[in-house]
Amino acid sequence: MPVSLPLHIETRKINSGKDKIIYYPVVTHMKNQQLQEMINQSIVKETQGLIDVQAGNMPTNVVEMIGSFEIKNNQRDVLSLSLSNYAYHYHAAHGMTYIKSLTFDLKKGKQCELKDLFKPGSSYVEKLSDLISKQIVLRDVPILNSFSKIKPDQDFYIADKSLVIYFQLYEITPYAFGFPMFPISVYEIQDIINEDGPLGRMAENN
Repeated sequence: MPVSLPLHIETRKINSGKDKIIYYPVVTHMKNQQLQEMINQSIVKETQGLIDVQAGNMPTNVVEMIGSFEIKNNQRDVLSLSLSNYAYHYHAAHGMTYIKSLTFDLKKGKQCELKDLFKPGSSYVEKLSDLISKQIVLRDVPILNSFSKIKPDQDFYIADKSLVIYFQLYEITPYAFGFPMFPISVYEIQDIINEDGPLGRMAENN
């Protein structure tokens, strides 16, 4: 497999006051300008979406808002990143954070949904849900009600040779637990991954 260089990523800032600062990534210096624009538009749209959710989530004013990001994978023609937004509303018991992730297959020039990582028609929801259920028991994760299965478009990111499935605060666990994250090795799901997709590339040993 030819070596693919990591993308060049810069940090941009939206500053709307002392306590309202949003940092987000911008991809630069790509040869494929059309793909670069698509990636950056997707990042801006998701960043704005998080701001809108926070601003419209409660009737009181936002006192503080901090946005940040983490690059989870930037190799083998796969870019996977997470955007987070923390906001505190006036007189709220505590602040609220949301995390959304974006994964791009640079080889195919597209943004990936969870289903795109697997062979067409594969029962990826059941397989991933089963592995997560086992982790819940093994790690003694406190579940609010009961966990049955993930959504077909469950939040995820790719980090090296792992697919990380995660849930929002309150989605399946109490707030105090934080974000429930479940790393799954590509080798545990090798039988159903799309070999020509991002996870297939991560599973290659060269």
